[in-house]
Amino acid sequence: MTAGDARGGPDPPALLLDLYELTMGQSYFAEGIHERTATFSLFTRRLPEGWGYLVAAGLDDVLAYLEAFAFAEDELAFLERTGLFTPAFLAHLRELRFTGDVRAMPEGTLFFAHEPVLEVSGPILAAQLVETVVLNEVHFQSLVAGKAARSVDVAGGRMLVDFGLRRTHRAGAGMRAARSSWLAGFDSTSNVLAGKELGIPIAGTMAHSYVEAFEDELAAFRAFARAYPDRSILLVDTYDTEEGMRRAAIVARELAAAGHHLRGVRLDSGDLLGLSRAARAILDEAGSDAIVFASGGLDEHDVAGLLEAGAPIDGFGIGSKLGTASDSPFLDMAYKLVEFDGKPTLKLSATKATLPGAKQVWRRRQGERLAADLIGLAAEEGPAGGEPLLRPVMAGGRRTWQEPLGAARERCAAERALLPGRHRTLAAEPYTVELSAALVALRDRVSQELRRRHGLA
Repeated sequence: MTAGDARGGPDPPALLLDLYELTMGQSYFAEGIHERTATFSLFTRRLPEGWGYLVAAGLDDVLAYLEAFAFAEDELAFLERTGLFTPAFLAHLRELRFTGDVRAMPEGTLFFAHEPVLEVSGPILAAQLVETVVLNEVHFQSLVAGKAARSVDVAGGRMLVDFGLRRTHRAGAGMRAARSSWLAGFDSTSNVLAGKELGIPIAGTMAHSYVEAFEDELAAFRAFARAYPDRSILLVDTYDTEEGMRRAAIVARELAAAGHHLRGVRLDSGDLLGLSRAARAILDEAGSDAIVFASGGLDEHDVAGLLEAGAPIDGFGIGSKLGTASDSPFLDMAYKLVEFDGKPTLKLSATKATLPGAKQVWRRRQGERLAADLIGLAAEEGPAGGEPLLRPVMAGGRRTWQEPLGAARERCAAERALLPGRHRTLAAEPYTVELSAALVALRDRVSQELRRRHGLA
């Protein structure tokens, strides 16, 4: 299995891009400016409603893609058949590789609106052609990691398991969702391949089909307990949930008499608040400390509501709504040119104006808490005590940064612990992000120059 497979599929082919990147590239080439240096900045304009932060993820996939970037012969043959590109341009693409530099926030870093999470610098043709995949990888994985972190915020240390593989949008997304949720603080995943390839702990229970395959529910529970006498979590809602709990309690007593231990029961439907209370009472009466585990279309809002109501639930399986980020399925994330041929540039578009120049983000603390971030120019000196977040991760097309997934997970946990609680609720207050005086001055100067040049008021 290749490195790309370990991350959820082979490295994306060079042709996985939007057509306008190639047609712009043809024009850059025809005008003789394709080798001029450009810097692109990747950021999100706003956070989903109620979110206090996002979690940087996807960088490992981006760096692997950039290192492997090359057009295959069958891709070039397809482009030739479109009639859109000259032979000279196609010959140039045959030899094209990404030779630029990347600075980025390491995975697990918390970030906020307008902050560049990644900047790409290099010849404009290659830096433009990689836009789609770079944006796709960081967008999806940071979105899922952010949503997973919200579940961690409200779960209060209770077990969280990624159940999303079967409903994510294809297998590659399932691998990335498992990776992103574990990075954000989930305890495990049901995705066995993610366990093998990414080292994420795996966990699972049973399906209703297992129970249905036996003559009766108690027989099913006993059979599973024989196979896994200390690891069984019994799914109790196939027929009648409270009866299922009572039968699970019988198995708990039988296991205890044999020197073993029922791990838990799983609720997957119905009134989870009432049923979890009933489950706890039945298990307690049986003298069992088995956990009560809940699943069934849950997300962070459901977890928060159940726990606020006092549900005695010890763990949650969160799947479909996590792997698809169902309530906020996309971010307003963009990859924009901020410098070309040594000159800063920006957009003046209403509601979509950009900030010019290569940048840095500095994170400041007040005591043991994060206080505010400052976005400034990469070349300026940061504020006293400020931590620069964008680090060199690729030089000359070769990665200079690599770390275990566990390190990103630890970084995420550490930064979340430093973030004041008002930014980690489901209706979070905005975190303070400021612009440096030098960046504001550059933005104003470039804006004025562009307005004069284009005859704008």
